[in-house]
Amino acid sequence: MKKLFALLFLLFNSILFSQIRGTVTDVNGEPLPFVNIYVENTYIGTTTNEKGKYELNYNTTNNVSLLFQYLGYKTQKQSLNIASFPHEFNVVLEEENLQLKEVVLLNGINPANEIIKKAIANKKINAAKTDKFEADFYSRGIFKVKDIPEKFMGMEIGDIDGSLDSTRSGVIYLSETVSKIKFEKPDNLKEEIIASKVAGNNNGFSYNTALSTNYDFYENYVEFGINMVSPIADNAFNYYKYKLEGSFYDDKNQLINKISVTAKRDKEPVFEGFIYIVEDTWAIFGIDLDIKGYRMQQPILETMKLTQNFSYNKDSKIWVKNVQSLDFDAGIFGMKFTGKYTHVFSNYIFKDNFEKKTFGREIVSFADNANKKEDSFWQTNRPVPLTDEESYNYIKKDSIQTIRESKTYLDSLDTKSNKFKVFDIISGYSYKNTHEKWNLSYKGLLDFSSLSFNTVQGWNLDSGFSFRKWNDENGKFTSINSTFNYGIAEDRLRVTGTFYHRFNTINNANLSITGGSKVSQFNENEPISNFINSISTLFFKNNFMKLYNKEFAEINYGREIVNGIYANGKVSYENRHSLFNTTDYTVIKNDDLYTSNDPLQPHNYSSGFEKHSIYKASISTRIRFGQKYISRPNGKINIQNDDYPILSFAYEKGFGGSNSNYNHDFVAARVDYNKTLGNKGDFSANIRGGKFFNADNISFIDYKHFNGNETHVNFRGNYTNAFNLLSYYTHSTNDAYVETHLQHNFKGYIMNKIPLINKLQWNLVGGFHQINVPNTKPYQEFSVGFDNIGFGKFRFLRIDYVRAYQNGFQGDGILFGLRF
Repeated sequence: MKKLFALLFLLFNSILFSQIRGTVTDVNGEPLPFVNIYVENTYIGTTTNEKGKYELNYNTTNNVSLLFQYLGYKTQKQSLNIASFPHEFNVVLEEENLQLKEVVLLNGINPANEIIKKAIANKKINAAKTDKFEADFYSRGIFKVKDIPEKFMGMEIGDIDGSLDSTRSGVIYLSETVSKIKFEKPDNLKEEIIASKVAGNNNGFSYNTALSTNYDFYENYVEFGINMVSPIADNAFNYYKYKLEGSFYDDKNQLINKISVTAKRDKEPVFEGFIYIVEDTWAIFGIDLDIKGYRMQQPILETMKLTQNFSYNKDSKIWVKNVQSLDFDAGIFGMKFTGKYTHVFSNYIFKDNFEKKTFGREIVSFADNANKKEDSFWQTNRPVPLTDEESYNYIKKDSIQTIRESKTYLDSLDTKSNKFKVFDIISGYSYKNTHEKWNLSYKGLLDFSSLSFNTVQGWNLDSGFSFRKWNDENGKFTSINSTFNYGIAEDRLRVTGTFYHRFNTINNANLSITGGSKVSQFNENEPISNFINSISTLFFKNNFMKLYNKEFAEINYGREIVNGIYANGKVSYENRHSLFNTTDYTVIKNDDLYTSNDPLQPHNYSSGFEKHSIYKASISTRIRFGQKYISRPNGKINIQNDDYPILSFAYEKGFGGSNSNYNHDFVAARVDYNKTLGNKGDFSANIRGGKFFNADNISFIDYKHFNGNETHVNFRGNYTNAFNLLSYYTHSTNDAYVETHLQHNFKGYIMNKIPLINKLQWNLVGGFHQINVPNTKPYQEFSVGFDNIGFGKFRFLRIDYVRAYQNGFQGDGILFGLRF
């Protein structure tokens, strides 16, 4: 009954606040979605929803001229004599009768090509007309799922907060925003979100913003995760074929050309569909283009459809985008996903210039109480009416939220899940208090996810306890964790504990305190994982992981000082002693011996390094130039500026060593740079260097170690942070060093142009890696390989051929990698 009253209330508000409203259909009575509707010679407009219904908030009575514009249909102008509101007006649109112009073909010239050439020649002029403006912006996003299993990979999915019905289908996300925007090409944005609404979250703030809606086809590339080539890019004829489908006159007697756009090569990052060009001005009249998922190198995505409708103002003589919709279909493992974004731009004010400091680092902000707007606000400010499905989803989700956030409901769920079973002693147990937002967990005695093997401990696994408490509104988060690690062959238990507290999500200030006893790799960056080392050791008898025992205590504090500058300080105490192999177990038997646990002397089985202790203090900073950000009431979202590199600096002081020779100073710097080069791929660089002082006789543990690899696999995913064939500790140094990693992933730019091979959809990747240390020749690696290897929607494999040089050729090999 409450849902019925809520629905009636929404319908009442719709009638009360709507001004001009109605339905737009075709001649067969079928509703037309996303019809562009606007007041003639203004930028006041709206669009129909998926069911063809529209609402236009317009307060002037008497005569008003409305234009109904829809790609593929005749533009219709209607003069309405309005005496009172609401005023109902339905429209029937007829399909456009395309006429092929009388064109004299000279030497086989394609008339569509001539139109596109003129559009390309005039795109800077047309783009400049809308390069600075203010506008009202509305966005709505909806995501649906179908055929979702009850379990996936053994994990319970549930009903996703009540989103799924009995067929395991439903709307899992619905949200909308109303905002004021100021925009200056190419990417200056200032947006204030006036209202935000998320179904089933009355305290939620939508992530819909104008930030990701600038699909500008006057630019050479349109960004969709990968740079797609615009049909009117400077080099468009290298990628597209064009056909003039026909022409028609709009309501202002302007000739509009409908041009079919198809790909010259199927696997290129290109669009497919139609672009509408205005004769004489050669401006864009409309966009109706599809994007195939494999062309975006997003195989899970099947198809994305982008439509843009432009309106014309005879006073400003500007064609401007006022309606944009983006639909997608995706699927994997039998599950299907669909979504739609609707964007409406209205009330444009074009500017010659903006005042200084209009645009800053903050690009999106929220007005006070943006998520607390009443239904009456939405009824008067929502330019696109909700469908029945969307209206019901708001009611349903809000009702479910009320129930599921109640203490009674949460306590009942906790009571059910908190029941203790005897087998939980082995498998693990969790106790929750969801209403108070905390939980306590026990990992169990047999946590096989942590099971691994090394020659020091043999088989070893973890158990432990953890406590977590959080606050979604202010971003505070606290966790206390303990880990009990037991090595079977070594017959030793080690325990570590960690306290972590995040103070907020604005500057991400955080404090951590940790300590205990654990085995640690000599290279603290852990160049070989427990899983890879276990496989390498058990099946190939290559025990590359070298370990020592560390008893330690550490306190760490970090935060963003100002926008773009993050600083971190750490103080620690470490007591270290050697460890030795305790097992020769292997799955595949052979006569080879395991190497010792000494990283420099593989056959030294009897002696290790001198037991010692040391204190260490360090401070580091990371600088992101030009970093922009979104201010949300419950946090700050940083957006990196790819035009600039990221700089990092660090200083470390080793002091109070049990042997004074171990005291030292160390400074380091790092440059990271990632840049997308048009449609020619992604370039990445990681260059770092450092210098030790007073470090002639320091512990080998404190040397600078480089991330080597002797396993011929790379599951780390990062190819600019490690070497491919380098031994783990042969180049470690206590002096100066420069380390260089360069990579370019062509993202199909070359491979897509080779017939037959382009069907593989592989990406060519080239790399270079180098170490420079004093008194030795540089170590270098050159690599060439292929990424995006796989089949269908599963493309996780990468293969590289690598050659290593140091004072001449050192060796080569094949490296296999997985990326997710």
